Amino acid sequence: MGPRREPTARESRLGVELRKLREAAGLTAIEAAALLGVNRVQISQIESGVKGVSEQRLRRLASHYACTDGEFVDALVAMAADRTRGWWEEYRGLLPTSFLDLSELEHHARFLRHVAILYVPGLLQTEDYARAVFSSRLPELTEDEIELRIRHRLERQKVTAPYVALIHEAALRIRVRDRATSRAQLARLLDRSGADHATVRVIPFDRDDFVASSAMTYAAGPVPKLDTVMRDAPHGTVLIDAEPQLTLYRTRFRIVEAASLDPDKSRDFIHRLTREL
Repeated sequence: MGPRREPTARESRLGVELRKLREAAGLTAIEAAALLGVNRVQISQIESGVKGVSEQRLRRLASHYACTDGEFVDALVAMAADRTRGWWEEYRGLLPTSFLDLSELEHHARFLRHVAILYVPGLLQTEDYARAVFSSRLPELTEDEIELRIRHRLERQKVTAPYVALIHEAALRIRVRDRATSRAQLARLLDRSGADHATVRVIPFDRDDFVASSAMTYAAGPVPKLDTVMRDAPHGTVLIDAEPQLTLYRTRFRIVEAASLDPDKSRDFIHRLTREL
């Protein structure tokens, strides 16, 4: 398998997991290369995601690394075998890589969780709401850049993985453009919250037990070890996959969820907000 020009987030994650297994086994890249009869550069390419790995070689490495978690190894094999590129690849080179990484995570996720504080999550935004959000970005985007981002965001909304959105009241009250846009966005939330795979829960201002949080997307992998958290940071989007941090974010999500209204009360809450506009 030849080197790739740019590994996807999924390909990079596969390489990272293989490196973690090797390091846990106390082996160097040179020693791992000897196990496969290849050179150290090839191991480095596999672990950086720029070179694929066959099922046979992956299982051989896992065996030598003394990994006894068969379900985890099977999940890695499935990741290695899946070389298809999704719809988001048409945007490669046109949008920041983080947009493609998010699309890929959502596509492969067993389920999704999102915490939103200031904006309605992208998977639930109307076209006008998304346009208002992108139009307010600094540095300013051109009209073509805005339209490209909107088209990508609307395409993302076709995801079918079970989805839970915890949305703070602030995000529902902030008018990103005008009253009509806000009304239409609230109507979209009511419509989507009735879908089989989507759940919308509101965190009201008056919750005494709400622990301040920040926006995050949690994408469940085929096994918990392959879960991923995506967060925005001052220097760009960050993908989090270290187990101690994943445990922390699972706990954080449970705390935020406990502070939110149940789905039915959330719908009633959104109805009331709509009447107030």
